[in-house]
Amino acid sequence: MGKVIGGLTTSHIPAVGNAMANKLEQDPYWKRFFDGYKPVISWLEKEKPDVVIVVYNDHGLNFFLDTVPTFAIGCADSYANDDEGWGIPTTASFKGDAQLSWHLSESLIEQGFDMTMCQEMKVDHGCVVPMNLMFRHLPEWPCKIIPLAVNTVQHPMPSAKRCYDLGKALRVAIESYPEDTKVAIFGTGGMSHQLQGERAGIIDVEFDLECMHNIVNDPDKMTALTNTNIMERGGTEGIEVIMWMVMRGAIAPNVNLLHKHYHAPISNTGAGVLLMTDATD
Repeated sequence: MGKVIGGLTTSHIPAVGNAMANKLEQDPYWKRFFDGYKPVISWLEKEKPDVVIVVYNDHGLNFFLDTVPTFAIGCADSYANDDEGWGIPTTASFKGDAQLSWHLSESLIEQGFDMTMCQEMKVDHGCVVPMNLMFRHLPEWPCKIIPLAVNTVQHPMPSAKRCYDLGKALRVAIESYPEDTKVAIFGTGGMSHQLQGERAGIIDVEFDLECMHNIVNDPDKMTALTNTNIMERGGTEGIEVIMWMVMRGAIAPNVNLLHKHYHAPISNTGAGVLLMTDATD
């Protein structure tokens, strides 16, 4: 059957994509940030997931403000990256797993989540930067992906609790898949940052570290936060941390924390990395 082998979190800042494209990993500004991913890269090389579900927010490549689904899942055999205007070179297309995607969609809808199914879907930096962070050293993408887009752009947005519950339902869906398939979940985005307005540039390190602790040890504390609570502390774009809750819901209540790293500022953002597996594994 399908199995969730672990989950991780990462920023998906476009500036990180440019840093990788320009090979700045050893630059003093970037080195500590990129060093924080080494244990995660090693874990992925060891575990070799068949499929990665990338939980991210679309930045206008598929959905503009006139049509924004709350939850959208890719149901295609491939996903192309396209130019968004950030100056990041486009990557090779990603292989999808349409059979698993349709299984997940059906199961999630049966469990009460009204998914938008996308048989054509382009992936932007929200998906591509995390994949490059983990696999850019390889000659080709080593696994299939399933993009899962969460609305963190247009109000009203789903709550941290709704995202956590989606993750729980996602685990049920994966484990009911009849094929032996190893699945890793990437929760992307965040942490605290704001790109506009009077508070542009805000970073709340204390809040970021508090979120990381609670996501690992007490996710119910995170689900108690309203979106307003999160944005008051972490900035308007800090709401992206709700996507980490999808990943957390897909992992067992008790987890083994294999790696934790935090760095700020990186491109006016707090950047956190978590790697966890079920405590029973």
